[in-house]
Order: sequence, then structure tokens, then C-alpha cells
Amino acid sequence: MAVHLDNQPSVRPVPRQQHRVGNGEIELAVFEYGQPDGVPVVLVHGWPDTHHLWDGVIALLSDKYRVLAYDTRGYGESSAPRAVSAYRLDRLATDFFAVVDQLSPEQPVHVVAHDWGSVQVWEAVCEHGAEEFVASFTSISGPNLDHLGTFLRAPLRRPTPRAIWNTLAQGLSSAYTGFFMLPVLPGLFFRVAGSARMWRLFLRLVEGIRPDQVTVADSLRRDMISGLRFYKANILPRMVGPRDRRTAVPVQLLVNTRDIAVRPAGYDDYSRWADNLIRHDLPRGHWLPFSDPGAIAGYAEKFIAAHPTDSGK
Repeated sequence: MAVHLDNQPSVRPVPRQQHRVGNGEIELAVFEYGQPDGVPVVLVHGWPDTHHLWDGVIALLSDKYRVLAYDTRGYGESSAPRAVSAYRLDRLATDFFAVVDQLSPEQPVHVVAHDWGSVQVWEAVCEHGAEEFVASFTSISGPNLDHLGTFLRAPLRRPTPRAIWNTLAQGLSSAYTGFFMLPVLPGLFFRVAGSARMWRLFLRLVEGIRPDQVTVADSLRRDMISGLRFYKANILPRMVGPRDRRTAVPVQLLVNTRDIAVRPAGYDDYSRWADNLIRHDLPRGHWLPFSDPGAIAGYAEKFIAAHPTDSGK
């Protein structure tokens, strides 16, 4: 089958308003869509995306909700500090809370997040009192790194064949992170191979996603390189010393059973850390926002309806 890489992505939704949210020296570009008086829904992307990851989802949610999608630090139109330490999870969590505080000061938000967006929202919702700011959290293909670290250490506590196999399988799926954390080499690689054309080809070959389903920012190559700091700042500390992190925020897991990066077994014990958790296994790959935005919108709407917000925090 021929791969038509010249196909252009679908028409992008046009933001109703754009905001600049400050968090110390960081400025975050936030794009607002939909109904100004609607229930607020915040969308948080991962590597190597920007808010455009959510274009398909935004088109389905904006008729009903007030949708806020932002470029996380290091990506797109937001600040990109050079220091690796600037990308620690605790700092990323403060970015999320800054967006919520400044753009929805009177009403808790619902959150849908993917990949590193989900990882950083996990950090945020496990903070004390997070349930006052977040009404629900739909997590896609992005684990809590502390929970993942605990999962990978399971064979040390109880070396059953299943635990050993699960750890090995996740280790193989996560092997790319070792390359991402190397000095110099990954940056050189993405300078050569980080074009939108090559990225769409990769997603077509790995997950069967059509090029016209993939919307990216003009800054894609730069974002690929900048986003490597997320891995360098957080992977090793959380794998070596995982913390006991719990949340009272209602959590919905959309677990992609064909995910090339995160194995489904890693989510099996998440009810230990969430007071209110529901899980849906989908026969999909890692980039669900591109391949099936309708599934995300459908599950998100049901979960939002099940957790209505009050007018004040």
C-alpha cells in the first residue's frame, strides 16, 4: 500500500481566545475553544506534541465545553528553559496549577492528558488538596512515574514468573528512554530525522495512522529535542526512589493494549493509589488522540457527566 505523505491534516480548530499564563519566569501559551460558560476541560499533551495533538478531540468537545489546551513548557509557543532541572515533575505540576488558577479560578476543571502530559498531571493530582482544583482526570498512555517505579521493583519483593515477565516486558518497551537520556546523540538524531514528514511516516508504519490524522506544530523538530529534558530530569529519580503517591481525584484510565511504550500490566494495581478509579482497555496504540479522537471524547464526556463540578472551589 502506498504511503501518501503529502496529505495535509484536517482543518485545525480555531481558538476563540489565546492566553499567556505566567508561572514565575515561565510563560505558557494556552488556547481556548468552545463555550465561554461551559464546563472547563483542560487538555495536556506529551512528547513530541503541542496542543495540536488534541485538534480532533477539540473539534468534538468544543460544542459543549470550554476547552483549554496548552503547550507545556519546552514546547510550541511556551517558554523552553535550557536547564534540565527546570523540567522536574514538581515544576511541571506548578505549571498545570497556574493554568487552572488563572483561567478557572472559581470552578474545578476536568482534565484529559496523554503521554508526558498525563505523567505531569499525575504529579499534580497526587498533591494534597488537588481535588479542590481537579474534578476528574482521564489519563491516556502516561503513568505515574512513582507507580511505574514501584511496578518495576515488584520482582525484588515477590519474584513470581508473572512479575518478572511484566518487568522485562515493560523494560523492553521503555528501552528507547535510555537512548533519549544520552548526551548529544538523540539531539543530533532528531535534527536529522525530526521532520513532520518523517514523523507522519513513523506513525503510519508503527500504528497505521494516516498522515492526514496527524497535526503537528511548525516547531516539531525543536520540540522533539527540547522534550528530551523531560526524560533526563525525571526517569532515573523516580525509578530509583519511587514515592507513595495517592490521589482523591476521580481517575479514568484509557489503557491502550497495543501501546508500544507503556504495557497494560503496569496499571493493574492503580486502585491502590486512587480512591475512585475506572479503567477501560482499548485495542489501540500509543497515539490515541490521533488515531481515535472520538473514543477519547466519548469516554471523557461520560466521565465528566459522572463527576459534576460545583460553582466554587
